[in-house]
Amino acid sequence: MSTVTPSVTPTAETTPPVTAFMLVKTTPEWLAMTPPERMDAFATQVIPAIKAKTTGVRSRFYDTEFYSTRVTDVWVWEADDHGAYQLLIDALRETPFWDRYFEVVDLLVGTENGYARTYGFDPITTIST
Repeated sequence: MSTVTPSVTPTAETTPPVTAFMLVKTTPEWLAMTPPERMDAFATQVIPAIKAKTTGVRSRFYDTEFYSTRVTDVWVWEADDHGAYQLLIDALRETPFWDRYFEVVDLLVGTENGYARTYGFDPITTIST
């Protein structure tokens, strides 16, 4: 039987970004807008508020309405740290995005490979060949 020995890594190297999976559902107000109006709303009402309040955040947006009726979209946010994430959420709550254009159904927040980082193990991932 082999034993796995965890490695000890300095704290500064173990701080991973915060990842949030924001599960949202479109509202009738959002759906009543044309696609150009929606893009304009993001560009003029949402993005400037985020840029004004925080730095160190990145996002990806996934459409899920053709697979789910409870959640129509998943917005994946990555923030450099918990402070940047908190400022992001505060900024979003002050825009029409939050509860006017979208209902925030759930927030799933974590750090990638948190367990492995805590115990000094290499991350376990799945690779297909």
